[in-house]
Amino acid sequence: MSNEIAKRRKRTIEMTKGSLWKNMFFFSVPLMFSQILEVMFNLSDIAVVGHFADYKALGSVGSTTTLVTLFTGLLIGLGSGVNVQVANKLGAGDEKATKETIHSALIICAAAGIFVCLICLLFAGPMLSMINTKPELLDQAVLYMKVFALGMPATAIYNFGNGVLSARGDTKRPMYYLAFAGILNVLLNLIFVIVFHMAAVGVATASAIAQYVSGGLILIHLMRRDDMCKVSLRKLRYHNIYGKGILYLGVPSGLQNAIFAIANLFVQSGINSFDAIMVSGNAAAANADNLIYNVMFAFYVACSSFMSQNWGAGNKERMKKCYFVALTYSFSAGLILGGSLFFFGRPFLSLFATEPAVIAAGMHRIRIMGFSYAFSAFMDCAIASSRGIGKSIAPTFIVIMGSCVFRIIWIYTVFAYFHTIPSLYLLYIFSWGLTAIAENIYFKVSFKKVLA
Repeated sequence: MSNEIAKRRKRTIEMTKGSLWKNMFFFSVPLMFSQILEVMFNLSDIAVVGHFADYKALGSVGSTTTLVTLFTGLLIGLGSGVNVQVANKLGAGDEKATKETIHSALIICAAAGIFVCLICLLFAGPMLSMINTKPELLDQAVLYMKVFALGMPATAIYNFGNGVLSARGDTKRPMYYLAFAGILNVLLNLIFVIVFHMAAVGVATASAIAQYVSGGLILIHLMRRDDMCKVSLRKLRYHNIYGKGILYLGVPSGLQNAIFAIANLFVQSGINSFDAIMVSGNAAAANADNLIYNVMFAFYVACSSFMSQNWGAGNKERMKKCYFVALTYSFSAGLILGGSLFFFGRPFLSLFATEPAVIAAGMHRIRIMGFSYAFSAFMDCAIASSRGIGKSIAPTFIVIMGSCVFRIIWIYTVFAYFHTIPSLYLLYIFSWGLTAIAENIYFKVSFKKVLA
């Protein structure tokens, strides 16, 4: 038993002591790969249909990306709420509160996963029609969406487990589980598409199966633990005092992710006003968004986790440094990856498409977005820091105004006037800048009150 405890401590990153630069980096790297692997479910779907089916299958799967991002964003947001609440209780050393928070979180996340699944099964067609999905792509897109949604409850369980283990400082184990599921996903994709010629529905089936594998593995591990993070089905009860805390942070966080996706529905609607080649090219190029955002997102999770656990432990001076360390890392990651994409865009797009016209269409997007990603760090680090000190509602409202309402206005004014790809994608950097100013002012004011 002592050897197992020693091994577990070795895997755990210390959040309340040691070098913040070192600890936050080593905390974030496995989480970074976990986030990328989670995106790989949908990304590998697009890659396989892009190479082994026709461009219509690629366009069909790509047309669902915004909706998939919307609903998985809700579940990831709940996982973030779990992460912050569990980290805070661990930092305070409160065993009873930690256990009751974890069991309440499992009930909340499982219920959310089932709810999202039902919404997608019942309303996939109307939602895809609402964003002007091309008629020739609609049938396959609806089928893909419904089958993919069957894995949503498992996605919710995985994000619950990831939130708990990350709060404990263990970001490696979730990465291993997701890596195994990701490899399985790719293999099943190839089998279903190449051997059984199932196209869009085949890759959706593979993704759903892989999601249950990752969710099952992380839940089994939590049930076998012997510390405060152990899950016991016999103790599975909802404790309102802790459930409210998870919902208070998790729902706004999930809504924030959903808000970006909702705003992007209008962007997708603008994209769909072009021809099917442009839609397919955008679907291929948009995969870079998920990859780069999720690398940067790892540092935001680190920021919230470190901020919250140090808050629970009363380390106020250490809290001050968390924002600046996370901002430096996330901005640098966005700048390096975005710049690399700018110069190597065509090889990247060739992973998902074979037609030269589709690749050329994707490059229109990449040329603008390549040097834009890094600037989102100023907004998201402020949001993550606010969440780490228990503030989630006001930052979400700011995001609604700065990144949702502003983008919709842009679509119906600037884009409506020019109706070009550049006039569409420039809205991102402008909305990020506007929102970042407001979010940083709010965090500065809130942080002073916490330190008072």
